[in-house]
Amino acid sequence: MTQVISHETATDHQQALAMMRPAGDVMKLERMGAFFPHRLSFMRSFIRRIASEGAQISCPVTALDENGFGHIVLSLPVSGRIYSLIAYSRHLDDGDRTDRVIATKWDASFCLFDGVPSDADIAFLADHVTTQEQGHYHERVLTLSRANKSVRLFQHVIDALSTGVQPDPDMLFSIGYLMRTTAVYGNGKFGIADRNKIMGFPGLEGSFQAEMLTVYLIREFSFRLVEHCAAQKAPSTGAAALDDRIKQYLGIGNSTGLGMAPFLVTHPCLLHSWIVAREYAVARIRMIEEAPDEMRSRFAALMARAHIHVTQWQVADEIQQARIDVLREEVAAFRAGLDDEALAEMLPFDDAFGRVQAASCEMQELLVSVLIEISPERVDGLESCMSHDVTSAFDPKMTLEDVGVLLDTHYGWADSLDLARREAHQSFWYTSEEKLEPRLGNRYEEDGAALEMPFAIPFYIKELRAALSEYPGEMLAAELLLSHPHLRYIVRRIQTIAEFPYGEIQDNLVDAATRPIDLLRCKLSFFGASKFDPKSDKWTRITLYQGAPHAGQLATGDADDWLFPLIPDLSSPA
Repeated sequence: MTQVISHETATDHQQALAMMRPAGDVMKLERMGAFFPHRLSFMRSFIRRIASEGAQISCPVTALDENGFGHIVLSLPVSGRIYSLIAYSRHLDDGDRTDRVIATKWDASFCLFDGVPSDADIAFLADHVTTQEQGHYHERVLTLSRANKSVRLFQHVIDALSTGVQPDPDMLFSIGYLMRTTAVYGNGKFGIADRNKIMGFPGLEGSFQAEMLTVYLIREFSFRLVEHCAAQKAPSTGAAALDDRIKQYLGIGNSTGLGMAPFLVTHPCLLHSWIVAREYAVARIRMIEEAPDEMRSRFAALMARAHIHVTQWQVADEIQQARIDVLREEVAAFRAGLDDEALAEMLPFDDAFGRVQAASCEMQELLVSVLIEISPERVDGLESCMSHDVTSAFDPKMTLEDVGVLLDTHYGWADSLDLARREAHQSFWYTSEEKLEPRLGNRYEEDGAALEMPFAIPFYIKELRAALSEYPGEMLAAELLLSHPHLRYIVRRIQTIAEFPYGEIQDNLVDAATRPIDLLRCKLSFFGASKFDPKSDKWTRITLYQGAPHAGQLATGDADDWLFPLIPDLSSPA
């Protein structure tokens, strides 16, 4: 990390490492399920890059009819290489409209294309992209996606703009998007370009950058599509353009369920790289010995913005709304405390960090996002460390004594869990053949536990400890596995975690009380999603790119100041 922060000394580096929160504090589901988007989130990194490059979106192809059906191409240069979204818009009967991943028809379907597609490319892909999983692809296709309109809002915006007025703000902002994606596929699925190839492309080196580019262009497509339809409805009088403030606030909706949750378990090294960058960043800020007035003012302004943001955050889920209610009170109390007693002269942000340690996880993690924001020069560059998904090789020559040391060092948390309860082993994770999605089953009531994903980590640890007690410490791991081959997975995993301690979620993922929504929120916070709106403990609605500059704003103003977006005031002219 010392290489990515130019002015950091070796001493600074060691001090930051010492101030990082330990994995045992961070890697709990309760805390992971309270993460907020932050400066190192992938959407933020992507926008920061293209804005710094002065990138501009072009539209080399527009072939939409009066109803907005047809196709359009949006192209964007990123780090010297052009990428294009090919968007196909189709009529969709209401009876065919569903956001389930198993749907076969959508209002729009997309692919991210390497370069600018020819007419032949567009014609060929039309028969495939519009069928998504059923299509055939080549390596110039980098991602696949599809989306449905928020029908009522979409039509309302068309009707309003066609009469020369802006749409109803209450309706706009209660929904927050014109379209919502139902999937964004990458990483070589269905024959598209593999991740190992894409990560060598300029501008797409970081985690999920191709996907973030895709969603950003889909957002731009939604604006262009609704304005096109409004213009077609008012050919003689002319239609109004959507207000820039509205465009900036509107994002792209998404519903995300259990399908995303297993990723964090199956990619421990990558998860470690995400978490360690975030924890290192906040440690760097806590190290600031003396803060100039402008930095203190920035901190206060961000806390004020966060206060308004959480006041505007309203959900139907009773558990999450109760947390939001507490958070609102805690943010208000924290800000009042700053008025009563200013932050310390020395180590002011370590002081701020200390003031919330008795508060809820929501409050603590909101403050983390604010702290990371206030000093970009101490944080920017760490995103380059967040895409290292190393696979640690199994070490068969490790002695059982050393295996035991790894267990004691990194898995004491598992020993502290009560695994004797029937509920502790109630759930099992599996992939539904019918739904094509990960699911949670009840092993006491449902079939399929024999095909479960290997997520019962504490139970594997317990079994390994029992096996270790039967053999001498000088025995090699390979010898143990000759008689206990099913333990290879957990032995390899603990050997991996020794180098990547933030890669293990320190909870029982098969306990009946586990809330998968916590896994979802953790991952989505690194994407940069906001306004988490849980619909159960297994799926949530989110908004992507809410508050981000739209295409026309990339070259103007500060394109990197959109943490905690606020509903715009449209009562005065822009």
